[in-house]
Amino acid sequence: MKSNFVAHHRTQDDEIQTVCEHLTGVASICKKLTAKIGLPEAGELLGLLHDIGKYSTDFQNYIKTETGLLNPDIDDANVDTKNLKGKIDHSTAGAQWVWKRFNSYGPQGKLVGQILAVCLASHHGGMIDCLRVEGENGFLKRIQKKDELTHLQTCLEAADFKIKESIEHIATQNFLKQILNQVAGIVSPKKLEPDRLKHFKLGFFTRFLFSCLIDADRIDSADFECPDNQKFRNKKKIDWQIAIDRLEEKLSEFNVRNRVDELRNKISNRCLETATKGQGQYLLTVPTGGGKTFASMRYALHHAQKHKLDHIIYVIPYTSIIDQNAREIRNVLEQIGDEYPWVLEHHSNLEPEKQTWQSKLSSENWDAPVIFTTMVQFLEALFGGGTRGPRRMHNLANSVIIFDEIQCLPINCIHLFCNGLNFLTDHARTTAVLCTATQPVLNSVNKEYGALDIPAGNELAGDTADLFKELKRVDIENKTRPGGWTKEQIAEIAVAQVQEKGNCLVIVNTKEWARQLYKRCEDLISQTDENIVFHLSTSLCPAHRTKILDAIRQRLDNELPLLCISTQLIEAGVDVDFNSVIRFLAGLDSIAQAAGRCNRNGNNDISQVYVVNPDNESIDLLTDIKTGRDKAERVLEEKGHEDFLSPISMDRYFSYYFYERADQMTYPLTAKQAGRQDTLLNLLSNNPLNVGRENDIQKATFSLQQSFKTAGKVFKSIDAPTQAIIVQYKEGKSIVADLCAAPEPAQAYSLLKKAQKYSVNLFPNVWDKLVKAQAVLPVQQGEEIYYLDEQYYSPKFGVSTEVVNEMETPII
Repeated sequence: MKSNFVAHHRTQDDEIQTVCEHLTGVASICKKLTAKIGLPEAGELLGLLHDIGKYSTDFQNYIKTETGLLNPDIDDANVDTKNLKGKIDHSTAGAQWVWKRFNSYGPQGKLVGQILAVCLASHHGGMIDCLRVEGENGFLKRIQKKDELTHLQTCLEAADFKIKESIEHIATQNFLKQILNQVAGIVSPKKLEPDRLKHFKLGFFTRFLFSCLIDADRIDSADFECPDNQKFRNKKKIDWQIAIDRLEEKLSEFNVRNRVDELRNKISNRCLETATKGQGQYLLTVPTGGGKTFASMRYALHHAQKHKLDHIIYVIPYTSIIDQNAREIRNVLEQIGDEYPWVLEHHSNLEPEKQTWQSKLSSENWDAPVIFTTMVQFLEALFGGGTRGPRRMHNLANSVIIFDEIQCLPINCIHLFCNGLNFLTDHARTTAVLCTATQPVLNSVNKEYGALDIPAGNELAGDTADLFKELKRVDIENKTRPGGWTKEQIAEIAVAQVQEKGNCLVIVNTKEWARQLYKRCEDLISQTDENIVFHLSTSLCPAHRTKILDAIRQRLDNELPLLCISTQLIEAGVDVDFNSVIRFLAGLDSIAQAAGRCNRNGNNDISQVYVVNPDNESIDLLTDIKTGRDKAERVLEEKGHEDFLSPISMDRYFSYYFYERADQMTYPLTAKQAGRQDTLLNLLSNNPLNVGRENDIQKATFSLQQSFKTAGKVFKSIDAPTQAIIVQYKEGKSIVADLCAAPEPAQAYSLLKKAQKYSVNLFPNVWDKLVKAQAVLPVQQGEEIYYLDEQYYSPKFGVSTEVVNEMETPII
């Protein structure tokens, strides 16, 4: 007989999912997820306990009234569901049970109980603060909540026998020993590292278990509400050999046209040879244009097959180049008739944190063989608050993670990133590859706060010094001068380069300079029926940028006149080959990336990259660019006419840059954000500046002292999170119309996937201006997916903060 305790109700056919069905379903999924770190029973226990509070009379009366299962004319228990929505606590009961059980096993059990209890207590609103900012013990306050509010005893009495028997069977001292063995490997006294880092990893371990629970809960709930969801999920073991064969076939078709192609083959073959090595942290230091996208993917596919891994995750710094790289790999790996898509692109914040049935369906948990995502999304998975980002964290285990253009890592996240990646490679069977022409020496930053642990000899490319000499295709010419260059002078130089060399790329530091310089160059070049001057910036949606880049490449291939004015989005990984490049003075790594767009394929002997300084540039608030510019200027002055692009020069540049910004690498916080001047690293480790850390719970050698919730909120506020908006460019217009028409779940899923190519990520100040102008509209009332009034999108410059007209196009 089916239990009458309801967990979820499906309106389309009036079907219910019982609490027992939901708990066992989540337990089954979560068990598989936590098995990735050798703790299947931990996941099973979390799943069985996470919603045990739904056995309470209060919750049952609420949900049955809400869904019409109680008749107000017959049943006395009818309740005011509107005022009670979200207010009936059904997540604390399981946390209280596991804390009480393991606390009885002594000090070590206390730690394990706290880890599991935090996961359970957090699974609705995101990880809780074990210590609150003002010093109050948030964990104890939650765990000591009165029984009349958590209903633990009532729930234990009402729970199905199957559930009670299962949790009793798991929660034994043998189970405790299993978890303690894992914890000992993380915080072992034999490890000569600061307590700060051990506490950080202990918190990270807890977040990993939390990630498994969140994903299991969301999957089971969504699949009940919409059974068709299951066809979107990959359930079979990945056969990497299929992808390997397709890539190797593609590589065999590449023609060797010159010395550059020979060196690309050499790098690719070296990656193939090293793919059978053990898991860990590796570097792939390759000059720009060295073919690292295919070389690193070749390594990853063979490495994943060798070690039986689940995913290859390609982390890219900017949304602007994901579509290009993902398209290249998709064209190789995917074929008509495949059972599942090989490549997933995830680079948009279109899906809201609010967990509606529709947003659950559209959200991604990175459950695909090959995932292309951004560094922002990766960092959100590791450090963001709420449940959306953390849900994806567990899929970083059993994976190869390729970090493309790793030098773009935000400076304030350096120690957080290093500690997080060390945990994944040490404890979660993850292999990491840091790809770039400009390695930022992350293994040489202050080890007291966390540095990468990259063993000597783990450079996949081999001898990088010789490689850079062999692949030298450009000279850097320092054309900076006192007072700088005016836009008229820079435009004249750019036009002259087009006339002399056939094409030229100018890379600037701000969108305002890109717009002004574009207009000036357009005035200087007499336009015929064909367009010669092009503009690129992140104000254009990916589909628009792709169209422009395709036109640029076509003109380059046909050797037609071309002048491109771009922000720095074109530097990282965009495959274009100009005869001449002009770069505004910026960090040496940016200059090196700009040089990678010049003579990329070695068609000329040696080409020139001209570094100029504009006379009037507003970058005082752009600290990364300003500091990088100053340190690059120092290197340019010191080294005279030596090779500015060599690894030695780059090491020197980063030593200057990191020394200047060392105090920003721990993610500093203000008193307004953390109640005192502090750092995010502190909040996620042993919280040394928190006045409450001496409370009873903290007297054990190890316990969770983190302010998880505060850290998650602050991480988002400091990182200036962007808001995605769908623009009505080309197909984007019909996508918006279809989304506004209340599509079925499967169609909504498909539309939101397509919409990523027609979305632009806006910073808060721009978003606020557009909202004020009533240019931002929701696709459905109450949903958190928005589109832009088409009057605010320019065919030349993209999103505008004012209505676009032919005379003047405002830029954001």
